[in-house]
Amino acid sequence: MHKLPAELQRLYLTRPPVPAGAETPPPSLAGPDGTVRALVMELARTPDWEVLSRVWQGVQAELDLPAPAIAVSGTDALQLWFSLAEPVAAAQAHAFLKGLRQRFLPDVDARRVRLLPTPDLQRQAQPVPAAQADTGNWSAFVAPDLAPVFGDTPWLDIPPNEEGQANLLRGIAVTKKAAFDAALQALGTPAPRAAPAVQPQVPKLPRALDVPQVLEAAGGEAVRFLRRVMDDESVPMALRIEAAKALLPPSGQRG
Repeated sequence: MHKLPAELQRLYLTRPPVPAGAETPPPSLAGPDGTVRALVMELARTPDWEVLSRVWQGVQAELDLPAPAIAVSGTDALQLWFSLAEPVAAAQAHAFLKGLRQRFLPDVDARRVRLLPTPDLQRQAQPVPAAQADTGNWSAFVAPDLAPVFGDTPWLDIPPNEEGQANLLRGIAVTKKAAFDAALQALGTPAPRAAPAVQPQVPKLPRALDVPQVLEAAGGEAVRFLRRVMDDESVPMALRIEAAKALLPPSGQRG
């Protein structure tokens, strides 16, 4: 695999599982289950790096996340590309980006900030680098020190060098799940929690139990149940003692 496709695959792309013998589909920014690894924030009208850099710097300094890649959209925006080690639902990805906007860009008109993908995946980020069909300009990843240069013209007139693009991406780290979950918490967007394990319900035993009467009514099942309770170390000790007492013969019948 060439260096640039390999870096794009490492950071952003998903490749769905393919049944044996089936044709392998090309990798994409969204999986067939609606999950994504690439989270993109765009700033347009005007694409001012001084403004967007608040997010780029803030996620590193305040949320302890890796630096996102920086890109020019090829049309009208500067972009930040966040990479996740594990894919998340589009709605959660969008919520994360919304949290970043509210934290670091509260004074910026929300209409200038695009958060991709949208929760319903109706809008997604376009691949970078890529030529724009209507203008012939190119989107591309750019180094942080060059980002301010593209404030008025967020595009390249010529195709970017693939080796240079791969080198830029090689320095980008993916965000591990634990770090992403912690950032969600810090932004006030809690990560989904696993459903609590269902604890087995142990029937409460009566304080006194007439074993012969129960045997007559239950056909012997009560004794087997009581023995299981008595032998089960996961059952509270008080209940195990009650079960043992219930299995004892009446005091008048003890030898």
